[in-house]
Amino acid sequence: MNSIYQKIYKQIKKYDDIVIARHVGPDPDALGSSIGLKEIIKNTFPKKNVYVVGCPASRFKYIGDLDKLPEDTSKMLLIVTDTPDKGRVDTAIPNEFAYSIKIDHHPFVEKYCSLELIDETASSASQLILELVFNTKLNLTLEAAEKLFVGLISDTDRFLFSYTTPKTFNLVSKLIEETNLDFTKLYTKLYLRPLKEVRFKGYLQDNLCVTEHGFGYIKIDEELLEKYNVDAATAGNMVNDFNYIEGVEAWAVFSYDKNNGNIRGSIRSRGPIINEVASRYNGGGHKFASGVRLKNFEEVDKIIIDLDKVCEEYLK
Repeated sequence: MNSIYQKIYKQIKKYDDIVIARHVGPDPDALGSSIGLKEIIKNTFPKKNVYVVGCPASRFKYIGDLDKLPEDTSKMLLIVTDTPDKGRVDTAIPNEFAYSIKIDHHPFVEKYCSLELIDETASSASQLILELVFNTKLNLTLEAAEKLFVGLISDTDRFLFSYTTPKTFNLVSKLIEETNLDFTKLYTKLYLRPLKEVRFKGYLQDNLCVTEHGFGYIKIDEELLEKYNVDAATAGNMVNDFNYIEGVEAWAVFSYDKNNGNIRGSIRSRGPIINEVASRYNGGGHKFASGVRLKNFEEVDKIIIDLDKVCEEYLK
């Protein structure tokens, strides 16, 4: 039987019109895996029409440009990266396509595509795109390599997280060897911050609350975002800055999202399992890295209590 990679390649080869989507509120892995895949498909099949869709994220504009969703998708192929459930797919609606494929590294939530490649042991969706390339006749370009590297580095926080495996290092090594990728310049783009964000980060560090059982959190309302001229995505992307604080076992940033009228929560952990709590609050993710969308700050207070209990159980 053909491998999952060959099955995906067969569908890519079959369709002349392809749409690539990812989750709402994109991070570098969602953008890198989707935009990188477009580059790869276009390089392998220059005559195909390939569209990467979704709302833009100004913070990560350097990763690549996005396209407008075609009006009629009924005869097209949809590929969704980095998105475990249908409700979080940005812009595209899977059942409005002739065929759909999901490529994801999150724990399984629901089946919503015709063909699904799910590997929660993979470090990132960008890693899975690399596996797809190296197991098929898809051609990797330097431009695509840059996008996939940024996605992988971001989701592993420069290989710091536990789901970085020997396979991850082997794939990155092959990526650099085959494309002569200059990865040092990519770090500059990924970690360069405007002064307003540095000052905002200082505020977060000064105002982090820590519970008795080692759960750290901060709540950011619209007034605070306006004061520092930043958005909810900026706040959420700073959640990894609170790693390695002695006495903090898990932590979260809850920020008001003006565009969606809700509270965006980014949660991380060094031991307590947090995704089970996140799944009860319109969210989910990995055991140690999850996200939620909450209706209001009253819900934030409730999830803080639940996450504190998880930390308490972990310490016992």
